[in-house]
Formats: sequence, C-alpha cells, structure tokens
Amino acid sequence: MVKVGMGKIASAVAGVMILMAAPQSIGRAQQSVPPVVGEYGPWGVDLNGMDPSTKPGDDFYRYANGAWYDRTRIAPDRDSNGVDRVLNDAVELRIRDILERGEDGVEARARADAAKIGAFYAAFVNEARAETLDAQPIKPLIQQLRAAVSRDDLARLMGTSPTTFFSSIFSISIDVDAKAPDKYVVSIGQSGLGLPDRDYYLTPQFADKKAAYQAYIAQILELIDWEAPRQSAAAILAFETAIAGASWTVAEQRDSEKTYNPMSVTQLGQAAPFPWRRLLEGANLRDLERVVVMENTAVPKIADLFAGTPVDTLKAWQAFHLADSAAPYLSKRFVSANFDFRGKTLGGVLEIAERWKRGVSTVNSAMGEAIGRIYAVRYFPVEAKAKVEALVEQLRLALKGRIERVAWMSQETKIKALEKLARLNVKVAYPAKWRDYSTLEVRPDDLVGDLEAAGRFAWLRKVNRLTSPVDRDEWMMTPQTVNAYYDPNMNEIVLPAAQLQPPYFDPAADPAVNYGAIGALIGHELTHAFDDDGRRFDAAGVLSDWWMPVDAEEFKVRAEELGRQYDAFEPFPGAHVNGDLTMGENIADLGGVLIALDAYHGSLLGKPAPVIGGLTGDQRFFLGFAQSWRKKSTEDAVRQLLVSDPHAPEQFRVNGVVRNVDAWYDAFGAKAPDKLQLAPETRVRIW
Repeated sequence: MVKVGMGKIASAVAGVMILMAAPQSIGRAQQSVPPVVGEYGPWGVDLNGMDPSTKPGDDFYRYANGAWYDRTRIAPDRDSNGVDRVLNDAVELRIRDILERGEDGVEARARADAAKIGAFYAAFVNEARAETLDAQPIKPLIQQLRAAVSRDDLARLMGTSPTTFFSSIFSISIDVDAKAPDKYVVSIGQSGLGLPDRDYYLTPQFADKKAAYQAYIAQILELIDWEAPRQSAAAILAFETAIAGASWTVAEQRDSEKTYNPMSVTQLGQAAPFPWRRLLEGANLRDLERVVVMENTAVPKIADLFAGTPVDTLKAWQAFHLADSAAPYLSKRFVSANFDFRGKTLGGVLEIAERWKRGVSTVNSAMGEAIGRIYAVRYFPVEAKAKVEALVEQLRLALKGRIERVAWMSQETKIKALEKLARLNVKVAYPAKWRDYSTLEVRPDDLVGDLEAAGRFAWLRKVNRLTSPVDRDEWMMTPQTVNAYYDPNMNEIVLPAAQLQPPYFDPAADPAVNYGAIGALIGHELTHAFDDDGRRFDAAGVLSDWWMPVDAEEFKVRAEELGRQYDAFEPFPGAHVNGDLTMGENIADLGGVLIALDAYHGSLLGKPAPVIGGLTGDQRFFLGFAQSWRKKSTEDAVRQLLVSDPHAPEQFRVNGVVRNVDAWYDAFGAKAPDKLQLAPETRVRIW
C-alpha cells in the first residue's frame, strides 16, 4: 500500500523501469534499448537462469534464479541489478530521448510542456555552468539562514521545506483525509533525520555509518564555510540522535489508526509547544485551523528538543541539510562529497551515474506527468489497455471467490468485504487528465532555480485546492514508473504503463507465466485492500472499524503467524527481516499468488493445462512468479532495506510465499525435510 505525501523538491524518481513497445533506436542519443525480454525464451521462462542443482523445496528462489544470480554483476553506478533494474535502464533511455527530442508528434499542450522539460534537462546537463556557479545558487538561502536570530525565524524557514532546499524537524504534507476521503487535510509528523532510518543512530550494526555521517556533515559545512564545522557536526549528530530516540519506528508508522490524530492548531501548540504558526506561515498555510498529527507521542518530544537545543546548533543543522539537499545540483566538489557518502558509504555504489542519467531522474521527479504524457503516446499501445483491464476483472472475480469461500470470516464481514471489492476502482496505464504545468516557469540556465520553482508549483497546487473536493482523477505515479499501488482512501489500484510489459505482461507468452508475473502483481495490489492496514478502510475509503470483532481478532492471529515466519529470515548473520514492518507486503504477496493462481485455473475452463518444455502449467506459473522477482543488490542496500523498507528482500518475497501455498507443494514435490516445508496445518491461510 502506498501512502502518498509531499516530498522534498529534490526527491529521487520512484523506480522508473519498464517499457511497452519493442526495443528501437532512439533520437540524438544514438543508443538502443537493451534486449530485456529475449532471455526469457519464446514462452516466458528463462530456463538457462535456473539452478536445477538446488532442490525447489529448499530454496525456490535459488532454484528459479540461481544461474542468473551467479552470473549477474551489479553495474558500478548502481546498487542492484535485476528485472526491474534492466528495464529501468531502458525507460531511462526513452526518457532521455523525450527530453532531447521533445515535442515530435504530440499535441500542442504536450509540446509546450516538452519545451519546459527540455529546458530543465538542459539546465542540469550544463556541467560547465554548475562549475562556474559553485555554491552561488544557494548563497541567498544561506544568507536567509544567517539572518535568522530566533527559534521563530528558524521555524518559519522550516515551513518553506516543501518549496525550498530548507529542511524541517517536522514533516508537513497535504493528503486525503483518512476519515473524510472527499476532503484534503494537512498532516504533521516526525522528521529531521539525515540517515535512512532511526536504527542508523541507535543500533550498533550501523555504528560505522553513523561515524561516517558525522565526518560528512563536517565536510559539507566546510564546503559552505560554516563556522566550527567539526564541533557543529558533533552537535548536529547528537541532536539528530535525540530525534531518532524520540521517533516512532517505521513499523509503528504503518498503523493508519494510530497515525490519525486530528486537532486544532491551538491544541497542537498546547500538546507540543513550538512556533507552529510561524512554520505554517512559511508553508503558505497562515489561516489553517485543523491538522492531523501522525506520530502524536513523538512530535511533543521533538518539539522539546527544538526548544532545548542552542540556536547556533539549530542553524548549523539547517545549514548542513540545505547544502546536503542542494549538493547534487552544484559543482563537482559538492556532487562528489554527496555521492561518496550517500552513494558509496550508505548504498555500496562504486561510481556516480553519468550526468545525463542524473538529469533524467531529476526532471522526471520534478515534471513527471509532462514526460508521461509523451511517453504514453509513444510507448503504450492503445489495445494493451483493454487487455489489462480484462485481466484485472478476472483477478477481481478470483478474489471475490476467495472471500466468499474463506472459512474463518463471518457472513456479516464478508458482505462488507465484497462491497469494498466491488467498489474498488482500477486505473490503467495513464491518467484520464494531465497535470497543467502552464504556470511553471523553467529556465535553461538556472537549475537550482528550476528545482525551487517546481517545488513551489507542486506545493502551491496542493495548498490552493485544500478546501476543494478531492481530485479522484489524480495519479500518484507517472505512466513511466515501474511500480503499482493501492490507495486506501480512494479504494483504487493504479497500474502505470511501464509496469505492463514483459517479463511481467507479454501477450505472446504462455498464460501461466503471465498469471504468475503480472497476475500475481495485480493480485498483490488487490490484496492490499485487505492487508493488515488496508482492511481498516471501508468501501468508501473511510478509515473505520467495519469488521466483526471476532473476524478482526482471527485476522490478527493469522497475520501474526505470517510475521513470525518472516522474522526468522536472516539475509546476513544477525540481520533479520522485520515481520511487523513487512506485514502488509507479505500479506499482499501471498494473496496475490493465490488470486492469480485461481484466475489461471479459471482461464483453463476446466481443461488440463498443456505441458511445455516438460513443465506443467502450475510449475510454469510459479517459475513466472519467482523469475519476476529476480534481483541482486549490494549488502549495504539490503541492510538499509531491512530497517527502512516495508518490502522484504526479493528471495523472501518468493520463498516466504510459496511455502504457504498448497499447490506449490504439489507442483514441485516439496516435502519434509525440505527447508521451506511447512506442515499443512502450519501454513498461513488469510485470503
């Protein structure tokens, strides 16, 4: 499940990866899209990527992907390689072509936007100008910070964080109101950390990263000539460590009921004394009266830390985060320092990506729908949309059948669950209406200015519609994103065009493989409506308690057992998967496979599945599922994921699912003493 909010203006692109059309030569870049699909063979399974020496019942992920894993190398400018990584690289090339060639063959409004994204990209790739300007683009912001003399002044600067490179110890976002999904609401929560997660500050396993972070803080402060950089770095790290200690874990933040705490701004000030009005003024929310506080026990503690920390330390903290956020867009000395810590030290990436790649990512993040409007026309066949919509309905029907048959749920709750499923909306490929960028001004010679302009545009667009009805046509991902999401307040799943491509969806492939790949993925998103948090939202998208108490308790018991299974997975000695953090995704993974398998069996219309390449239909289904998850990552990237990401590492998203599916045992003959084997009575059965 995706919870969508406003990020920093320089946030990275969220996973662009997959294509719809065949590889072809592109534009002035004179590069071709890598032949991604060929290795999967004519019917969709990569037989040469398997490791038949591994017993399926011991490690099904390895059995399906072992040879591929052993021969795969991670590019020096990446932290991973795999299906999505390769396809992401292909999309990246296509976006580059759009940015360089722009307006060819598209309508007038799209041509106007194409000129802007082209200018934005030109500003990024002009490395010579970045070198000439050095730190000049952020000097006005540094001057504003130096002029601040009070906590009120600093709170106002924090309020500008959605639209500038300033940062805040509190997140501020405008989202759909979880208990009134026809309205928007301002949410406030914990923030203020420069490392990926609170665990980096508080647990011994990340002590080396924490020490490197302090050195990096000092380095950045030196680059902007901030006074006493080493002493300031130590004080900043101590301040952030205290914030980490006060903060909720990412697992705790998943609970939509606990993070919904509406109150007036006056009540917020009483619960957590802080210059809230100054912060809201900086965010263009002067007249705001009501907010939703997310981490309601952490926010007062962080407010106390703000009140008790010397102003000089708070200013140094702000100076560091300002320069750190802007560093990728300044001269080489900033870019290199930023990459050496955030790329090499934290992610295990050996080399920085080429400048054009970073430019593609930046413009895609800032003006994604302007790119997507062109991308959809060029790379998504119109006829594919209807095919995917038909597949979704097959999967919806399969889930309907599973809900109707589930033995542990009462009829009262089933009726409401079926109503929710019937009302669940599906958006495929691209938005029905496109974002209007006409008021956004972009210059080809002012990269930092363009980023701030894009941040202002995005934030004020949300501020200006705060009292308007919710826009139900809006997408929170672009068509060129390889990903998908379920939005609980809208009760909808969204499937971007870039996700609907081989090896996930290939009309020429064996249906069993398609159901195992894209079918399981779509089933995953459908199941999010009924995972441990998604189930709290009713058919209208209202956060409410619509379950019979006995059913809610039984669901909890079954989910907790799945959590215990995942807790036992250990990618590295002493480093375990967090079953609570990954609970929603694990439930969705398991449900997605079961739904897709039912839909596949239904598509056979009572006939036996053909045997292809010596493999039965169910065997091909499970191989299609497992091979869609192939990925190899750096150890640093995996360790970061374990503490901060609600998704388990890929091998456990496969092995943790199949061991709970009866049909997998039948398909591959898994039995005791195989390592993945679970007795039938201990297999988790939720949906």
